[in-house]
Amino acid sequence: MTKIKRNAALLAASAAVLSLAVPATTATASAADDARPSHLRWTKCEGTGLDPRQRCTTIEVPMDYADPHGEKITVAFSRIPAENPKARRGALFLIPGGPGGGSLDQPSDKGQKLPKEVRDSYDLIGFDPRGYGRSTPVSCGMERGDLARTKLLPWPAPDGSVKENMATARRMSEACAHHGGRLIRHISTANEARDLDRIRAALGERRISAWGDSYGTYVSVVYNELFPDRTDRFVLDSNDNPDPVRAERAWFAAFEVGAEDNFAEFAEWASRPGNPDRVAGTAAEVRRLFLRLAARLDRDPLPWPGANPQELNGNVFRQMMLDSLYDPDDYPALAKLILAARKGTVPPAPEAPPEPALQNVTAVSAATICNDVVWPRSAAGYEKEVAASRAEFPLTAGMPRNATVCAAWPYTPKEPPVRITDRGPSTVLMIQNRHDVATPLSGALKLRQALGRRAVMVTVNSTGHGAYLDNGNACGDRTVSRFLATGERPRRDIVCD
Repeated sequence: MTKIKRNAALLAASAAVLSLAVPATTATASAADDARPSHLRWTKCEGTGLDPRQRCTTIEVPMDYADPHGEKITVAFSRIPAENPKARRGALFLIPGGPGGGSLDQPSDKGQKLPKEVRDSYDLIGFDPRGYGRSTPVSCGMERGDLARTKLLPWPAPDGSVKENMATARRMSEACAHHGGRLIRHISTANEARDLDRIRAALGERRISAWGDSYGTYVSVVYNELFPDRTDRFVLDSNDNPDPVRAERAWFAAFEVGAEDNFAEFAEWASRPGNPDRVAGTAAEVRRLFLRLAARLDRDPLPWPGANPQELNGNVFRQMMLDSLYDPDDYPALAKLILAARKGTVPPAPEAPPEPALQNVTAVSAATICNDVVWPRSAAGYEKEVAASRAEFPLTAGMPRNATVCAAWPYTPKEPPVRITDRGPSTVLMIQNRHDVATPLSGALKLRQALGRRAVMVTVNSTGHGAYLDNGNACGDRTVSRFLATGERPRRDIVCD
């Protein structure tokens, strides 16, 4: 997963294993098996503020890998060449979070944060996943109200009812069935990994290295499972639980513990003497105040012109809290919101992405999580789960176990989630912050266990989503940079305090 502020369509999913409509081995074999470079037409990338060295191109890939000679779609990708050709090792793929995010521009920004010895060694490769951005795009044409954060992340009614969530799921699913075309059925994590292998072959690379972030860690390990002999050095940053049955549903459930853990960090900050945005005298008082305000806003929302919806209700307040816990730099904004709500006022409404972009992000996100796994469809089952969650984790009020669009998705997944195993080359370095609201340490440990001897894990004693060159620390950054530049990896799991 990516930062919520950069990806307004983070959704959840639940899963049950299906029989393969097409065996994974068949689909994998249909991908490019060689590394003969294609004739790529590199052009100047669209957009502003890009590094002048970055160039973009596209390739065609099968819409359906079970029908490799059938209809084709395009996948867009970009490259900044290694800065020292004599030291060049290969290509480093920047695999974005999401689902519903792209990295086409990341060689020019995120990639330039890499130390020079890494930039010397690798071509930096960004891409837009199938359905997204400058690849063949998809949209569901959803109602504007259904693009609200509190619809995309399914907050239940103040009394815990999921009736409206189920209606929203039906409405969003019908929109995707009506407007999404054939492509909406073929957007999945496994197909994104297969597309990456087509990019690898087109570049003429026998193996690739990668820096996968959040949801990108899941894409990375799926690639690692499908194409183990085509991996070089893989960095997994802010790691998803690879649960082979629940898949994305497990990630959403992780918000329960992630919010509790990270709110405690915020509350400690927000109660410090001398803090200009101090909320209360103790961390416990900060928590009580937040919960009281959320309950009050459930009963009496405040008008919020320009927002979607145009009111600050309890669930919008909770969602703003969740968003702010991704990065300690956003703590002051959350504190100011709490202080304003306490006075019965609101800050300026946050600027929303352009609606066409939000429609695109939402469609790709929904398609990925719904096509990856089968969702429960029983409203009674969701009611039961939401009630249990609300009782144990009041900060998230039942949202992480509630019904998303997938509860009414009209299509059946074409294959089950890829099971992540400990079989394959030992090419993975994981890095994980101890306090992470979206991908908490508990989920990262599940991935670490699944990979076994294939991985080593660096746990960073820091707070925030995104560890390497972001919210981590110097020890973690050095460890990852050394691995990418030289291949040196700790012999065993370590903690960076």
